[in-house]
Amino acid sequence: MTSAKVTQTPEEGYERGLGSRQVQMIAIGGAIGVGLFMGAGANIAKAGPSIILMYALAGVVIFFIMRALGELLLYRPVSGSFAEYAREFLGPFFGFVTGWTYWLMWVVTGMAELTAAAIYIHFWFPEIPQWVSALVFLVVLFGVNLISVKIFGEVEFWFSMIKVTAIIGMIVIGLGVLTLGFSDAGDTAAVSNLWSHDGFFPNGIGSSLMTLQGVMFAYLAVELVGVTAGESENPEKTLPKAINTLPWRIIVFYVGALLVILSVVKWTEFSAGESPFVHAFGKIGIPLAAGIVNFVVLTAALSSCNSGMYSTGRMLRDLAANSEAPQAFSKLNARKTPAVGITVSVALMGIGVILNYVVPEKAFLYVTSVATAAGIWTWMMILISHIRYRAGVDAGRLPASPFPAPGGSLFSWVALLFLIGVTGMIAYDKDARICLYVAAGWAVALAVGWAVMKNRNPHIAERREPELEKIG
Repeated sequence: MTSAKVTQTPEEGYERGLGSRQVQMIAIGGAIGVGLFMGAGANIAKAGPSIILMYALAGVVIFFIMRALGELLLYRPVSGSFAEYAREFLGPFFGFVTGWTYWLMWVVTGMAELTAAAIYIHFWFPEIPQWVSALVFLVVLFGVNLISVKIFGEVEFWFSMIKVTAIIGMIVIGLGVLTLGFSDAGDTAAVSNLWSHDGFFPNGIGSSLMTLQGVMFAYLAVELVGVTAGESENPEKTLPKAINTLPWRIIVFYVGALLVILSVVKWTEFSAGESPFVHAFGKIGIPLAAGIVNFVVLTAALSSCNSGMYSTGRMLRDLAANSEAPQAFSKLNARKTPAVGITVSVALMGIGVILNYVVPEKAFLYVTSVATAAGIWTWMMILISHIRYRAGVDAGRLPASPFPAPGGSLFSWVALLFLIGVTGMIAYDKDARICLYVAAGWAVALAVGWAVMKNRNPHIAERREPELEKIG
């Protein structure tokens, strides 16, 4: 049987409006989100200072995943990258599942970010209900994403710039407290806080490892640079640079920031539901510092939600272009944005507003666990696609990528086994286990959806030969 050609490429009609500085800052911003600013509090309470090691370990695995993705992106840079590679190397069904699951990940991540943003607003305005703040932010960011990709890129650039500048400032101030002893925390701040209070693993290594599921949520969105491939001005140059700087971002923004914070304030003072950054700077006692940090973490939450709206619209359009979603999602508005897909996604993110009304104290836990499970599936598909791609290159069936991952497919196998282990931890944790029940229901929905789509468009079950030319 002759492979069918794709009649519409997902990139067709998009404006290449994301410049190098915007792609770089989107990549940096993707590594700094509510998982660090908000989720780290609960993780510190469970693991103590050893949480630093958990973020570092997960960061190494994330780098393996991103180098695997980078090799695929330079082999064939496409906007629906994860779904496209799953479609090519594993079959149309896996492309369908991956595209829809990545879309789900960002919908529920958007809910998490809205929840976090609403919690941060409580710092200044405790009388405003969480659901009201969440609704206002949802509407404003929806408007930003409908205007144009250039506006999105510019907003995301400045969101990320605020986060980066603030974290560097936090590290500098924290080092000043440690070395010069100024502020209210100067008398108790010491590097020895990392081991003086029941040791580096105060609750045991097992408890530390169980935080990996929450830690992995903090890294969701690093793969967003893959979604920008179809709208980047020069993906062959910007994407490798964005990926190769990832280790430095992890060292500085995660390991470095947590090292400083846990040295300045002992780990026993942190708790779930509160940003450790806000708490630490409130402890230092610098005038307005806690309020400024709260503004920064609010910015981080809005930045991630903004990115979620961007990626959901693009992923739905990729699915529609491959007849795996209603064709209405394939349409662009006059400003070359997938308005229908964004609108539907934002409407579903509104469920997060409802959760903030019904169960405000549990909303963040529920949505982050579901987002983590969806993210793990996406990362697994990237890794398996990379392994299959490298087998094709070694056999001479596919052209080599100009950006090969170090170690070939070896590190992809290591990362894949790590993700399987994290999935097992999620199943073991009674609080996070709810996401696996959601995943089971989602799997049934996808199976039904695939059957319906295949009945309407039998050709979608056929493997398709990709266009191998570079996207200029």
